[in-house]
Amino acid sequence: MRDTPLQFKSGSLSCRELDAADIPAVQAFLDANPEYFWTVGDEAPRPDEAQQEFDELPPPELSYRCLRHFGIYAEGEAAMVGYGSLLEDMVAEGVCHLGLFIIATARHGQGDAALAYQGLEDWALRAGARWMRLGVVVGNQRGERFWERQGFVELRRREGVPAGRRINSLRVLLKPLAAGQDRDSEIQDYLAGVARDRPEP
Repeated sequence: MRDTPLQFKSGSLSCRELDAADIPAVQAFLDANPEYFWTVGDEAPRPDEAQQEFDELPPPELSYRCLRHFGIYAEGEAAMVGYGSLLEDMVAEGVCHLGLFIIATARHGQGDAALAYQGLEDWALRAGARWMRLGVVVGNQRGERFWERQGFVELRRREGVPAGRRINSLRVLLKPLAAGQDRDSEIQDYLAGVARDRPEP
């Protein structure tokens, strides 16, 4: 992927890349919107959750080009209404892995999540991504339904993934981004380069 600034507008929403100076604002957002953490980990965000999100790096066996954090903002509102993180070129060139993607609870059901994700996907395409990858916890029904509606397909499941006070099963999801390409062929190309996501026999 190309080194393209992570910023976009999508309808009434906008996105900008965050840095260490934004950590207090991210913590305030997570404290005000703990639903995701209760859903996947049975506990509230930690007092230093934002700092840990910025400090935590992928395990050494996962290569990547860069890790970015981003905030989603609505017109006329100073505080962020969404927060996320992503890895560029994870394991293979052109893989964009979405780590976190949280929209303010009060804005659920208004189409903001789909609008923000579409803007992010458009940005990823401009930056040279071929695939968007993510993991969703089995039982996070809102999340599972949302990502399926965005066109993601399940590649495999991972067991024993810790989150908060829980040990979860994780669905590894993928979406080929290139328009006009054969979807199955794009998935096979991905699996050829990312062995860890190949379905277990």
